[in-house]
Amino acid sequence: MFDIGMTELLLIGIVALIVVGPKDLPALFRTLGRFTARARALGREFTRAMNEAADETGVKDVARDLRKATDPKSMGLDALKGAADKFEKWDPGAHPAAQHGKEVLDSAGRGAAEKAAQRTAATDGAGGAATSQEPESSEKSSA
Repeated sequence: MFDIGMTELLLIGIVALIVVGPKDLPALFRTLGRFTARARALGREFTRAMNEAADETGVKDVARDLRKATDPKSMGLDALKGAADKFEKWDPGAHPAAQHGKEVLDSAGRGAAEKAAQRTAATDGAGGAATSQEPESSEKSSA
């Protein structure tokens, strides 16, 4: 609190010795020591009372939460951890757009399968006629 070094204390002691006198100096220092001890005790008591009041109102919890929330290091790590957790838990098939995409692909696959079946049926029908016509044409050419 007070920035008093050894030389300042020595100077104060010499001035007090001259002003008060050597006979009353020990009583003065004793009284000064008691006064200082009481002042420190009052300061500690005040600090303790303020800390208790802060504990009762929850100020320490709020202050701790604010410090934690504004700490850039923990904010960055928390965001990174959250992103990693989301990535690990991510299921692409669970997204509504993915469900819609599956439905579109399934319907397109069914449509393509139906078209392929129709083409196969048409080719088989045309191919059957072509195969039956081919022997006839070969027979005609041999006859």
